[in-house]
Formats: sequence, C-alpha cells, structure tokens
Amino acid sequence: MTFSERLSLYIQLTRLHRPIGILLLLWPTLWGVWVAGGGYPAWHIVVIFTLGTVLMRSAGCVINDYADRHIDRHVERTRERPLASGKVSEAEALWLAAALTFAAFLLVLMLNALTLLLSIPAVFLAASYPFTKRFFAIPQAYLGIAFGFGIPMAFAAQLGDVPLVAWVLLLANVFWAIAYDTEYAMVDRDDDVHLGIHSSALLFGKYDVAAVMACYAVTLILLALAGRMAGLGWVHYAGLIVAAGIALYHYTLIGNRNREQCFKAFLHNNWFGAAVFAGVALDYL
Repeated sequence: MTFSERLSLYIQLTRLHRPIGILLLLWPTLWGVWVAGGGYPAWHIVVIFTLGTVLMRSAGCVINDYADRHIDRHVERTRERPLASGKVSEAEALWLAAALTFAAFLLVLMLNALTLLLSIPAVFLAASYPFTKRFFAIPQAYLGIAFGFGIPMAFAAQLGDVPLVAWVLLLANVFWAIAYDTEYAMVDRDDDVHLGIHSSALLFGKYDVAAVMACYAVTLILLALAGRMAGLGWVHYAGLIVAAGIALYHYTLIGNRNREQCFKAFLHNNWFGAAVFAGVALDYL
C-alpha cells in the first residue's frame, strides 16, 4: 500500500474529511475560551485549544471505531470503515490514537498545572465514551460532558480557577449534545435496535422529537444564565435568539422522523454553536 493510500485511510479513520464532529467540539470550547478571557483571550490559548480540539476529536474517532469494529461490520453505513473492513489493523489504530493523544498532551504542557490536571479526566472521558453505548441508557449525556470538558480547561488555563459559570456552560453543552446526538441516533434507530446498542432515540421512544426540543430549550436557558453570570449584554441574547430560531428549524426537519432529514438537522447544529459563539464574541466587542 502506498503512502498516499495509507494517509487516505488515516483521514477516514480520524474523520478529518467530515469536520462536523470537530466543529461540535470546537464551538463550546471557544465559548469557554472567550468567556474566560473576558472576550480577549490570549492568541496562544486560542491556538492551543483549537489544535487540541482537532487532535482529541481525531483520537476519539479512532477509539470509537476500535470499540465498534465488530459492530460496524454488520451496518451498511459503516461496514467500509478502515477498521471494520480490515484495511487498518487494530494495533495500528491504537498506535494512531496514542500518537494523537500524546500530541494533544504536549500542547497541554504549555499551560498551567490545573489545566494539566484537568486533562486527565478529559482524556478518560474521550477514550471511554465509545464504550458507554453498551450499558448507558443515554450515552449522549456522557458525550456532552466529554465534548464540553474543554470549557473548564479553558477557564483553568486563563484564570487558574474554574468558577461556577464554567460548569453552567458545561451543563448547557450536555443538553445540546443530547439534542443533536439524538437527531443523529434517530438515523440509526433500526440498526441500534438490531445490534442491542443504547441510544437516547430509543430511550425517548415516541417522545424523541419533544425530548430534542426540550433539550434545546434547556440549553438556551442555561446559556442565558451563563451570560448573566458573565455580565454579557444584549448581543449575547440576540445570538441565543438566532440559535433558538435554528432549533425551531430543526423541529421542521425531524418532525416526521425521516432519516435523511434527521441527519441534515444533526449537521446543521454547527450553525447553532456558531450563533452562540458569535453572540458571545460580538458582545465583548
């Protein structure tokens, strides 16, 4: 196999060709970076957390495919993934995940001791999430913690402390993750039932659409509370209104539970996160 062919497999394995996962991890991280920095974070902090997001998301994808390697072979949508198809060996995948995690760790070494300490549970959360779908009824909540742990780390890096507003932002991200990943789970509902995998779409059952919208509502309420705690003004709340409009648009997509439309709603969450960030950043300006 040529180098370019091997590189192509690694890109598929880390999902670098599908950046939505990176964006869903990056937006809440940037919420934390900007609020912790009072709207003017040091640029080395922005660079470190952005690169760290890309590296840890990529490592998480490799671990996810390793955890699901036997399941993916039985699902039409995933059977051609590099691990499931045998194009990349299990050992090779583990080495790749370790290398990406080590690179992220080198970035954290440039920050203070508290941030380094928080990186330990962050790595544990990222590595263990793929296995939670086997025994957690709602693994999407665990995903929200894993995807949002950059928030307390951002506060620790800039303030040397993690105030209450950081945890409110993290909780907001948990509910947002339940909303968007339930939309994603609605796409794979039939496969999950067949394979015995837990998901919020199965837990919520016929109330799945209502649950998604309720989670969006709680997310927005918590973000408004965090904005109040951080002293943000009307521009922040305008951003939340835009995000609320995006959530209502998702209702029109998922209302009939069409698989393609549910997946479209999932992908569109990039704009929800971007709207919240724009409100925060512009309010400080």
